[in-house]
Amino acid sequence: MTVNLSTRAFVTALRVHQGIYERSHGLVGHRLLLMPTLLLRTTGRKSGLTRTNALVYGRDGADYLVCGSNGGHDLPPAWALNMEANPEVEIQIGVRKKKAVARTLRPGDQDYDRLFAICNRANRGQYAVYQKKTDRPLPVFVITPVR
Repeated sequence: MTVNLSTRAFVTALRVHQGIYERSHGLVGHRLLLMPTLLLRTTGRKSGLTRTNALVYGRDGADYLVCGSNGGHDLPPAWALNMEANPEVEIQIGVRKKKAVARTLRPGDQDYDRLFAICNRANRGQYAVYQKKTDRPLPVFVITPVR
């Protein structure tokens, strides 16, 4: 996939959004164009450092759902690889931070289709668009807060 000017502008806008979300300690940034956004903190599988990513999320009961789309690129996002290597994560929704554990669902897994649909609705249909751009099945990550 080639990166064009509009893609670069979108990526820059996402980085600015995440920066505002982080620097405001969650006071600003929970909604991106009316889509719910959380901050996901994972541990780098190679570096061991904490990595933060702002992601659109859906809800299924107490669980938070994110999709490893990487905008339809053939390679998965680094945060997804980190989360699969170490499923103990932290999520931040607005100002609230929660320790959580993640599990990965792929096409064919029980509940995948239903949970992918929830993620896709939360992201205004973009995950279905991204899936058409790549042969890589887009995983859904179910993030369960630890009580």
